[in-house]
Amino acid sequence: MSAEPTVVVTANVETGCLDVLAGHARIVINDGVDPWPRERLIEHCREATAVIAFMPDTVDDAFLRACPSLRIVAGALKGYDNFDDAACSRHGVWLTVVPDLLSAPTADLAIGLMLGLSRHMIVGDRLIRGGGYQSWRPILYGKGLQGSHVGILGFGNVGREIARRLTGFGATVTYADDAPVPKETEEALGVQASGFDQVLTQSDFLVLALPLTERTVRVIDRAVLDRVKPGCLLINPARGSLVDEPAVADALSDGRLGGYAADVFACEDLAQNDRPAGIEPRLLADRERTVFTPHLGSAVTTVRHEIVAEAALNVLDVLQGRAPRGAVNRPFPAQETAG
Repeated sequence: MSAEPTVVVTANVETGCLDVLAGHARIVINDGVDPWPRERLIEHCREATAVIAFMPDTVDDAFLRACPSLRIVAGALKGYDNFDDAACSRHGVWLTVVPDLLSAPTADLAIGLMLGLSRHMIVGDRLIRGGGYQSWRPILYGKGLQGSHVGILGFGNVGREIARRLTGFGATVTYADDAPVPKETEEALGVQASGFDQVLTQSDFLVLALPLTERTVRVIDRAVLDRVKPGCLLINPARGSLVDEPAVADALSDGRLGGYAADVFACEDLAQNDRPAGIEPRLLADRERTVFTPHLGSAVTTVRHEIVAEAALNVLDVLQGRAPRGAVNRPFPAQETAG
């Protein structure tokens, strides 16, 4: 094994994001667009000291047993449901995330999904490109944000950033969250706390801003969709498995939902053993009432650079004997901080 530590980067990133590691490690980067197959990932990481990992990767007990030299899995992400933090701790491996940098761009996209769906932007674009436009006609009337009731499920960083962006739209915004929110935060954002059922029954737009946990898997199921305000527009910039996609397709078909916009899909959630092989076909076929984007939540050039650079700083912390700043676990035996 080389005396120089090896850091494996599992996605194609600009090398400038990794400048902080120059002179500290040998860096191996996936230079393709597609994720490495698991066998190839293990091959690269077998003797690596660190791996900077992304959403398509899965880190579990078997992976960690195959890569015994790892000291840190640095996630260039916020949600880490594909990464087994308990297994990392057992193997003496730090697991880190980047908790703050993804919230603002995800909130930007959520607003874009709301506007794109409610104002029929994609349908209108197809109309123009299909040669069917001559001049104004009384068609494609939609739903504006002004005067609408927007309900946000989950009021962590992403939920609050969405609310912040809604302050200028003239909408009434309520939220439901198990954790208490300071009154001054509510006042600054112009929002009110509400119960889960009230958010369902009152919202013209229902926006998901929840993490994916055992409690929130398919939190939007058939029973919940039966209780939403008729014609509600469901917006999902968070995690695909928060919704039961076939149930959403049924609710669109029978008119309970007025539309569904999503940046995320259940087939992406690798930690879910029962995840579907692909996106619900009926959702893909419903071009009039859906808007979909390919997981673009944090796909802002400057933000992606910052996310990878922050993950690299976590790696540097460990290489230099410090507890990493973005740690979500405490390895056993603990790797003590230096100095």
